[in-house]
Amino acid sequence: MWFIRFIQSSIGKKWIMAGTGSCLILFLCSHAAGNATLFVGIPLFQAYADQLHSHPLIVAVFSNGLLAIFLVHIITGILLFLQNRKARNSRYKIQKRAKNHNNSQASATMIYSGLFILLFLILHTAVVSFGDHGKIGETIATLFSSFFVSIFYIIAFITLALHLSHGFWSMLQTFGINHPRYNQLIHSLTYVVPVFFLLLFSSLPLLFLFK
Repeated sequence: MWFIRFIQSSIGKKWIMAGTGSCLILFLCSHAAGNATLFVGIPLFQAYADQLHSHPLIVAVFSNGLLAIFLVHIITGILLFLQNRKARNSRYKIQKRAKNHNNSQASATMIYSGLFILLFLILHTAVVSFGDHGKIGETIATLFSSFFVSIFYIIAFITLALHLSHGFWSMLQTFGINHPRYNQLIHSLTYVVPVFFLLLFSSLPLLFLFK
């Protein structure tokens, strides 16, 4: 069957990575919007969390869907890494980067940064998602008041920014968004998008750590 052969190929796996990656970026955007309420105060964030969890069916559908996307992204990434390694090619190498952008460090560490992000997500889910949603605001304030928790959180988003700096470009290239007219914009977005998420999420623990 052509579809099975396609997803088993290197190009097919890259399309899966790009598709699931775009979904995860959209999730990051929505998550960032929700977390941004913390800048206003704990009560608003708690109200946001209460409103969100007042629809358990919707939460369950989106949570399970997001979990499936994560698993597909992770498994496909590992398979692609092993396939590329076996073929003795550069990991995640697609073609010469626009404007000769050197991102070899991010490219070479994609599998490792991805696994570290997975570890962070497991811990984050265990502490926050399975906690008392009625007091999630207090939980967040308590966690971010810890220096070591805040540092680990910031390191996780530095790792995510590194992961995104190559992953975002790779996603655009896979979708065929590569034109001399837009290459400068693409080149800029590979920095702007990761730095945006890094600054927004990393500023949250600093907000509580330094009151």
